[in-house]
Amino acid sequence: MASQTINLFQWVGAVARTAPALPHVAKGLWNLVTLKPDQIGSIGLRFAQLAASQPDQPALVFEGRTWTYAQFNIWANQIAHTLSATGIRQGDSVGVLMENRAELLACVLGIVKLGAIATLLNNQQRGDPLAHSLRITQPKVVILGEECVEAFESLAPAIRAELGAQWWWEGDAAAPFGTDSLRRRTLKAESSNPPQTERITLRQPCFHIFTSGTTGLPKASVMTHYRWHRCMAGLGQLGLRLKSDDVLYCPLPMYHNNALTVSWSAVVGAGACMALSRKFSASRFWDEIRANKATAFCYIGELCRYLLNQPARNTDQTHNVRAIIGNGLRPDIWEAFQARFNIPHIAEFYTASECNLAFVNAFNFQGTAGYCPLPYAIVAFDVENEVPVRQADGKSAGTMRKVAKGECGLLLTEITDKAPLDGYTDSKATEAKVFRNVFKPGDAWFNTGDLIRDMGFGHIGFVDRVGDTFRWKGENVATTEVEAALGCIEGIEEAVVYGVEVPGADGRAGMAAIRWDHSQGPLDGVALAQALHKALPKYAVPLFIRVREEHEVTATFKHRKVELKREGFDVDKVADALYALGENGYELMQPAHQIARRA
Repeated sequence: MASQTINLFQWVGAVARTAPALPHVAKGLWNLVTLKPDQIGSIGLRFAQLAASQPDQPALVFEGRTWTYAQFNIWANQIAHTLSATGIRQGDSVGVLMENRAELLACVLGIVKLGAIATLLNNQQRGDPLAHSLRITQPKVVILGEECVEAFESLAPAIRAELGAQWWWEGDAAAPFGTDSLRRRTLKAESSNPPQTERITLRQPCFHIFTSGTTGLPKASVMTHYRWHRCMAGLGQLGLRLKSDDVLYCPLPMYHNNALTVSWSAVVGAGACMALSRKFSASRFWDEIRANKATAFCYIGELCRYLLNQPARNTDQTHNVRAIIGNGLRPDIWEAFQARFNIPHIAEFYTASECNLAFVNAFNFQGTAGYCPLPYAIVAFDVENEVPVRQADGKSAGTMRKVAKGECGLLLTEITDKAPLDGYTDSKATEAKVFRNVFKPGDAWFNTGDLIRDMGFGHIGFVDRVGDTFRWKGENVATTEVEAALGCIEGIEEAVVYGVEVPGADGRAGMAAIRWDHSQGPLDGVALAQALHKALPKYAVPLFIRVREEHEVTATFKHRKVELKREGFDVDKVADALYALGENGYELMQPAHQIARRA
């Protein structure tokens, strides 16, 4: 497992190893420093420039078909002119509701060329959640892929009328009642670059990206051209360092920032090619990597775990991948994943859709969420009350305290002209994420909601989400630490850890929902308890174990913990096998009230 801090010797060694890539690193840093929010610039302008300078270079590959930069630019221009003729103007929202395919990216590019906002709707949403997403973003047009007709039909005609958007159909089948054909509209559209593109500034919004909604209805975060370009410079040029002949394979949904912003900006920043997959498949993943001659790919941490859990093949290292970019790769599988698939560079990063800063593992340290040269702070945090600690007396009374190297705290990012906060469509929701007067009167800092370890030399290590870390026996328990320990035990394919209330006990007791490999035989509760006691402090060993066949996850592989916490260890609510920690190990549960007394 990776070290929790970085020393001077490690830092110097990492910088030395990065020397061959210093031109890319320097370019990324220079672009980060020189970008100004008010300057003319946009995604559409950048793409048009590439279409002019390298027209025949492949820009996109999807299901065996390739589009050059010139071809894709023309396609996007036709969509832009069609939208403009309909009355779409700068600042208007245009919804895109479809699965990953070339048409989605062409629509997005066409929308942002007008200075309009591409609202990337989650194609998994139906009914009320979808209606909510449309209400808070108010698109004037929604472009609907035929594969998402079920989502369209889940909205009652009265709801669609209330929303007031035009619905445009993209598909081979006949357009359903209430929609119009996008292809018909674009058939005779102009192919030139729309003049609006030349007037867009970096400060203007380009996307609406929705939160996952694991704990309630989703919020729509606002992405600007400025943040997209900073991502291109920081994560793409500084971190991933693609070249024009590279191919990045993207299996993640395009309504997720890891795909739309991180991956696509890295590709466009290098004038490289994106190989887009409709959906992630663990069994087909490496075959698609090879078929597309991919040299890089993007990931979510759980995607890597799924790949690692696949049966080993003699072709595991038969590929051309030299670098990957993503977030959430856990320290417990980092080394094993990198070694098994022989991936030289892992550009792990840290950010969020609404966050104004990003960290990236530019120097290829194992187990770090990355480096950031811009102002941030890690402050002491009261886990039990879920608030940062304000100092009580002295000259520093009322201010927050930064943690020392190696310690864990709440990550805050400073809101400045160079790092503005775009926030959400809801201004009240945005303000709720801001702390003021943190270190001096009048300063403003974004609350990431994440607990982070200060690793030193500008690097951080992800620990847990606020609300996931819980307090038991007077100690803070990080769910990621316990999940890592469980993940190292043979037979456990996946683990989700959370805290549950126990009547008569302070704090929350640890509980783990696991997927067990039944080919290993039945779960040995004694051996499991022994292994966990060796790996974890006593207070961190889960009191309860729940054995599940499958875990419920979002489309971007985030675990849904809300229902698990609600059901807890109630034998009347949980149909899965439940175990409780006894004197001799984990035992099949007795009635819940007897277990509660023992705790």
